[in-house]
Amino acid sequence: MATSNFEQMKANVAKLLRGIDRYNPENLATLERYVETQARENAYDLEANLAILKLYQFNPPYFQMNVTSQILLKALTNLPHTDFTLCKCMIDQAHQQEKSPNEQQEKSPNEQQEKSSIEQQETRPIMEEEKSPIVQILYLGNLLETCHFQSFWTTLEKNRELIDGIAGFEDSVRKFICHVVGITYQTIERSLLAKMLGDPLETQVKVWMNKYNWTDTEDGQIFIFNQEESVKPKNIVEKIDFESVSSIMATSQ
Repeated sequence: MATSNFEQMKANVAKLLRGIDRYNPENLATLERYVETQARENAYDLEANLAILKLYQFNPPYFQMNVTSQILLKALTNLPHTDFTLCKCMIDQAHQQEKSPNEQQEKSPNEQQEKSSIEQQETRPIMEEEKSPIVQILYLGNLLETCHFQSFWTTLEKNRELIDGIAGFEDSVRKFICHVVGITYQTIERSLLAKMLGDPLETQVKVWMNKYNWTDTEDGQIFIFNQEESVKPKNIVEKIDFESVSSIMATSQ
């Protein structure tokens, strides 16, 4: 059986991450190609991705917006694990602002005066296209982590260019959503599940129902799981013999 590009690169990257070479910025080109391979082949290597973000921390001039965005998106595909939070914490705050660092550079007095004049004439919200990809991905991540699934799909639909080249992204997100549904609901309306899965036409609901052995009920609901059956009482038995309390009884007399 032929070995995939990802498997070949994974072995090479594992060698690069050993010892002092882990912090060598000259290895960034190889590691960044590895991220692109992960995105293209729907594979994932958290350790390597964290190593890239660490190198960006130590070497700010080497920072790549596109690579960082891919790393964050791949971390989202591994929810409910905490990979997304780990990656987010390793990104400089300057890159997590509304606009990219280049747009935040200090303006000259004339530019500031012109900007103030324009703002007085018109006040408008910041449009999506003015936000950096990282800011948009962080927002998407927040929607997923707070279970605002319908808002997630609506926002993603307006920014689909973010996931270009990320194979299997939407199905990975649906897998996470099904995990949340499975531990939350006993029954759920079919239309609601479709909206949560970003599938208003219900073309994929049956696929995910079969995957998780969910069934239709007579009243039009989808039976997920009897949560009461998963509750297992725990009997706590305290074993206290006379010798362990005799000294306490003696001192209390």
